[in-house]
Amino acid sequence: MTYEELVKNHAGEMIEKLVAWVISKDPVEVRFDFLEQDQWSIITMHIYDEDKEISLRLHTGDNYDLYFGYYDDEDEFFEIIHPLTEEDKKVIPEGLKKVMKKVLDDEQGMRLSGNFLSR
Repeated sequence: MTYEELVKNHAGEMIEKLVAWVISKDPVEVRFDFLEQDQWSIITMHIYDEDKEISLRLHTGDNYDLYFGYYDDEDEFFEIIHPLTEEDKKVIPEGLKKVMKKVLDDEQGMRLSGNFLSR
């Protein structure tokens, strides 16, 4: 299975893995970022031993996407961005959704206990 297939067909499972990691951290950081006119709040998990990164991003208009970044065998970095379906969004805990929305609205990152986000 390619990484593209993994992200497209198993986004919910990847989000569950990210959420499990997030709620186990203390503190966890929800960041604010932007590029040109696009703004988002983001929570990221790095898997250093595999050179991978999994992120959940919330853009304006309640649009979420799953971001997957990885290095190939030749040390070239690739990014896959998958917009989440309504079904995928159901996996995200309400506490995490509220914090990500606040970070996006305030345009300022936030640090808090990971278990707070699981509510």
